[in-house]
Amino acid sequence: MLRFCFLVGLLLAGPALAQQEVPRAWAAEWPRTDFARSSVAFAEVFSGGVPKDGIPALDTARMIPATEDRVLQSAEPVVTVEIPGAAPRAYPIRYLTWHEIVNDDGAPVPLVVTFCPLCNSALVFDRRVGEEVLSFGVSGKLRFSDMVMYDRQTESWWQQFTGEAIIGEKLGVRLTQVVNWMESFGTFVERSPDGLVMQTPEGFRRAYGQNPYAGYDSSGWPFLYRGEAPPHGIAPLARVVRVGDRAWPLERLAQAGEIAEAGVVITWRSGMTSALDGRDIATSRDVGQIRVRDAATGADLLHEVVFAFAFHAFAPDGAWMLE
Repeated sequence: MLRFCFLVGLLLAGPALAQQEVPRAWAAEWPRTDFARSSVAFAEVFSGGVPKDGIPALDTARMIPATEDRVLQSAEPVVTVEIPGAAPRAYPIRYLTWHEIVNDDGAPVPLVVTFCPLCNSALVFDRRVGEEVLSFGVSGKLRFSDMVMYDRQTESWWQQFTGEAIIGEKLGVRLTQVVNWMESFGTFVERSPDGLVMQTPEGFRRAYGQNPYAGYDSSGWPFLYRGEAPPHGIAPLARVVRVGDRAWPLERLAQAGEIAEAGVVITWRSGMTSALDGRDIATSRDVGQIRVRDAATGADLLHEVVFAFAFHAFAPDGAWMLE
């Protein structure tokens, strides 16, 4: 019912909602944000328990040849980006868990690599918007338990799951998503011995390699999530592979090994640990790793491996590929 009322209001108001009362704490913390421009109800946005930049985004990615890394364990998850004409790049989840955003200027295009632990969503975007190159930080806010980012140029707020500006001067602008996938570090090195991997960030005291959300992916309900549960009896924190407006349960893929339908081929193999299960990421539960390719061309496709509740929250009319 809440979602229905919100959508009706959005249609009547056009691209921005009618003027809303700005919470006093927001106005004090975000004096540069244009709260008069919003496409979401302020009541949907909550504090995640940390202030602006309380989770510090990284403004550089120090890369070394992956074969020279002596920190990562083989089964640890990394976010992989392959851009034609450049060496493949891997961003370890052991660092993204603690920073959530990396602004990388070393790739062929300026990238922002993001990871929201509460949704298990790892997405990479091109930071170019017109003639601007934006730089992103962590707002400390959540919507549907998903990270809200902000750009430092205008302090507009952006939904990580969609890459769209939802509040502020950049309202309605959508970042271009870059194909990426999550795989084990061992798989990355095996396939791309010439690849690069991000080193341990400098200047921070963090328990890199430890999971501050121990047991989260086996809990019954997402942190600070006030939306609907997924349909069909699917557990809110079950992993699904999202491709556009479709979602395949990871459990189904693990049983089949490979599924070819709806124009895509999804393959699953074991060997990658969960970043959100045991306290130590490297020795955590094996959840496997997937690749998603176009059935006709074999090209890698945009996709995410996310928790079911997040897919349902942002694609409420999406199709569930259950059989």
